[in-house]
Amino acid sequence: MKIAVVILNWNGKELLAQFLPKVLAFSKDAHIYVADNASADDSIDYVKTNFPEITIIQNVENGGYAKGYNDALPQVEEEIFCLLNSDIEVTENWLAPIRSEFESNSETAIIQPKILDFKQKTHFEYAGAAGGFIDKYGYPYCRGRIFHTLEEDNGQYNDATEIFWASGACLFIRKHVFNELNGFDSAFFAHQEEIDLCWRAFNKGYKAMYISESVVYHVGGATLDSTNPRKTYLNFRNSLCMLAKNLPKGKLIPIIFSRLVLDGIAAIQFLTKLQFKHFIAILKAHFHFYARLPKMVKKRGNSQKKQYFGQKSIVYSYFIKGKKQYADLS
Repeated sequence: MKIAVVILNWNGKELLAQFLPKVLAFSKDAHIYVADNASADDSIDYVKTNFPEITIIQNVENGGYAKGYNDALPQVEEEIFCLLNSDIEVTENWLAPIRSEFESNSETAIIQPKILDFKQKTHFEYAGAAGGFIDKYGYPYCRGRIFHTLEEDNGQYNDATEIFWASGACLFIRKHVFNELNGFDSAFFAHQEEIDLCWRAFNKGYKAMYISESVVYHVGGATLDSTNPRKTYLNFRNSLCMLAKNLPKGKLIPIIFSRLVLDGIAAIQFLTKLQFKHFIAILKAHFHFYARLPKMVKKRGNSQKKQYFGQKSIVYSYFIKGKKQYADLS
C-alpha cells in the first residue's frame, strides 16, 4: 500500500530545514511531497536544491490549510494521503503501524498517530494528543488534552482505538474517501476543517482510528499561536459552521442556540479579562456565521447520524465539575 506524505508549506523555510531530514530518513517507503501555498520566501528553491528527491506541488494562491490541500492532492496518485504539518518531527518506523492498520481493516478510513509536544516530549500536544472527540455542543477535546490541560504521556493511551476526529497536524486518509467527501470545506480556511471532514466521513459510515504505535512530535502554533485573535475567530466561526453542516436535523436548532449562549459567556470572560481583541473576534465569528448559515445548510449531506462520540458538555465537566483529564470523564 503506497503512502504519500504531503507537507503543506507557506513561507516555512526554517521549518522545512529543521524537520524534512527526519521525514526523509524515516519514510523510505513513502513518496514525499511539499505542497506550497504561493510562498513569498525562498523555501521552494531551498527544497529543490537540498532535497531533490522531494516532489514539489505549486499552488497558485495561499488558500489556507483546507484549500491548500484541496488544490494539491489531485496531483497525488498514492492510495493513502498523509497530511503532515511542516512543524512535525517524525520518528523511526512511524509509518509501519499506520500501513498495517489500513491493510488489515478496510473499514478504517482515517488514522491519527500519537502526537506529543516537541517542546516537552513527555507530554501530549494540544492539536490532537491521543485522538479527538466533540461534545454535544461541538466543543472539541482529546484523550490527553482537555482545553489547555495537557497530560503527561505515561502509556495510558498506548492502544489502538476508534476516535471521532483526527488532528490535521498529522492525518492519514484513504485517497478514495477524501475524494468521495470532496476534500475539506475550503470555506473554513484553517482550524476545525479536519473535524468537519471526519464528521462527514462518520456520517457516511467510515471509521477513524488512533494508533499509538506511531509517534510524532508537534511544535504547534507555528502558523497562529493560541494568543492570536485570528485563531479565536476561526475556531468559533468554523465550529458553528461545522454544527450547521453535520448535526442531526432534530438537534440542529436547539444545539446551535445553546452554543450561541455558551459562546456569549466565553466572550464576556474575554471582556472581563480586558482581552478586547478576542471579545471582538467572537462577535465577528458569530456575525460571519449568520451570513454563511444558508450556504452551510445547503452543504448538509443526505444523512446525519444521531449518535456521535462525546460528552454532553465538556465545558460543564471541565469548568464546573473540575474534570481536567480524559480518564475523569464518564
